[in-house]
Amino acid sequence: MLSPNRFRFIGRDDDVQVPSDWNRSDRAKLWLYNLHYFDDLRAEGAETRAAWHRDLIARWQADNPPLSGNGWEPYPLSLRIVNWVAWSLAGHEPSADMLRSIAMQVRALRGSLEFHLLGNHLLANAKALIFAGCFFTGPDADEWLRTGLKLLDDERGEQILADGGHFELSPMYHAIILEDLLDLIQLGVIFPTQLGARQPAWRESAARMLTWLSTMTHPDGEVASFNDAASGIARTYADLAAYAVGLDVASEEGMGALRQLAASGYIRLRAGPFSAIFDTAEIGPSYLPGHGHADVLSLEVSLDGRRLVTNGGTSTYAPGPLRDAERATASHATVEIDGHSSSEVWASFRVGRRAHPHNIACGENEGHIWAEASHDGYRWLPGQPIHQRRVEVSATTLTITDRVTGAGVHTVTGRFPLHPLTSVLPTPNGWLLELAGGRVVKASVSGARQTFLADGHYAPAFGHRVARPVLTWRHEGTLPLNIEMRFEL
Repeated sequence: MLSPNRFRFIGRDDDVQVPSDWNRSDRAKLWLYNLHYFDDLRAEGAETRAAWHRDLIARWQADNPPLSGNGWEPYPLSLRIVNWVAWSLAGHEPSADMLRSIAMQVRALRGSLEFHLLGNHLLANAKALIFAGCFFTGPDADEWLRTGLKLLDDERGEQILADGGHFELSPMYHAIILEDLLDLIQLGVIFPTQLGARQPAWRESAARMLTWLSTMTHPDGEVASFNDAASGIARTYADLAAYAVGLDVASEEGMGALRQLAASGYIRLRAGPFSAIFDTAEIGPSYLPGHGHADVLSLEVSLDGRRLVTNGGTSTYAPGPLRDAERATASHATVEIDGHSSSEVWASFRVGRRAHPHNIACGENEGHIWAEASHDGYRWLPGQPIHQRRVEVSATTLTITDRVTGAGVHTVTGRFPLHPLTSVLPTPNGWLLELAGGRVVKASVSGARQTFLADGHYAPAFGHRVARPVLTWRHEGTLPLNIEMRFEL
């Protein structure tokens, strides 16, 4: 919230001056959703904007009649209910009109729970009912609390995997849901009678989730860009670890050079200055892949704590060519065959035919950390190509070996998109790469018929795309083929 009437969401600043501005058709749906969340009530420095917030709450009530517009859809309802209740619990005196409005919003939510969407949306619904059930008293509040707790019990068991990952496999949404769980733990401190019995289970789940998030966080403190992920939306690992006081979380030192998140499908490898995260995961739950990208067997690499190889990121949810391109295999650090994506992503949140990883293994051998996997996402093409990838790191070298088996003639393209702050100098045998910190690394390809530097884009945040170079190899011919990409200090 930049002023009483001006807001910045997903990389765009805009004003809310008149009642119709809450639902303007020329604004992105995600921007309008953020407007109705009221997250600024709990943002950094919120106390300095307390008068703005009180006026904005009154404006929302006046400008958004019941069951009309974006603000009355279940997901914005859920987030706003929590934020308004938390604002009240933080010591702000709610007006009688505000209390009536919250109760009306909770009744609307109770009648429109998002069973058609499931996943993180249903968890948000459950959290809002629990907050409201604790905050209010009476038969309605008791029913909200029972319903919210039942939903959370059911969904937590399904959505939080054995390794702590959230089953939609987006590090960004994982962090959002972890904060939700930490909020509920904190709510239990305020309302121990209502929530005390569930605290041990919630704390155990939160500890596993925090360990998972640590594994999926690069040394620069931001999460890896697998599936839908962008910075500036969810709180960072450091923020959430500071909030999670007293949880039993595995230390970074105790995780070792190799960590496999077997239930969710990610593997982190570290040796010397190299840190790599390798995606051997499904695109998401079989019935809920909407936040998935066609990024199977992609990897992200940091060197000396700085990003070197990154996936494409996410700048928009709006349906169209840009959303399709950002979800496509070509925007990720993996292999594309015959110009097709490994999973059929379409219509913003849809997935048709999809890749399934298999033959996943990892290990350590005399200072070399390795992981490998295959996937069948191109089985529908003539000759049924199978992509196999092995990633190996040591103190001085990162090697990625791609093998494509099957039959027939195919055009196979491997891409290694670089962080925008990396400069590239072509050499007779490959490229010299210089990171922002001055570290220089040699990159080379063997086995491919063509290597070149392509133009690409990186979306580190919603509404933000920057140009960046992409190390690319291409091979047209019969299968099988073997290509090796090396990064050497």
